[in-house]
Amino acid sequence: MSENKIDSIIEKYRGKPGALIHALTEIQHANHWLPREVLHKVADALEVPFSQAMQIASFYKTFSLTPKGRHEVHVCTGMTCHLRGAAKLMEKVQELTGLQPGETDAAAKFTLEAGSCLGSCSIGPELIVDGKHYGRMSPEKAEDVLNRYE
Repeated sequence: MSENKIDSIIEKYRGKPGALIHALTEIQHANHWLPREVLHKVADALEVPFSQAMQIASFYKTFSLTPKGRHEVHVCTGMTCHLRGAAKLMEKVQELTGLQPGETDAAAKFTLEAGSCLGSCSIGPELIVDGKHYGRMSPEKAEDVLNRYE
């Protein structure tokens, strides 16, 4: 993401300390992560201590302090999904992306995550890409799903 875009988001919230979470959320959504230097800029512009910005960014799972791919891929590994074949689904997704859970590929296309329960047990095993749920997912279908994302 361009520095100009980040700066324009920060300017929208300048002098509004109560908007810290909103500013961070907007930057996270656009940039896929919150670099330390951006947290410093946000803290200065919103007139909050850097430690407060860092505390918020590190507390909420929504935020990432490390680079993420353009597409976040989650495979549910909860008990119901596990019993329905999540391990084989995860193996296939790992094979297709070349990633282990928690990793981002060199081109920053995908970040792979494993989640213990993603809340859709009735349609497991489940694959979620950028918040879109794909239920009753088989390893064979995973390739078709991932190919939809550039």
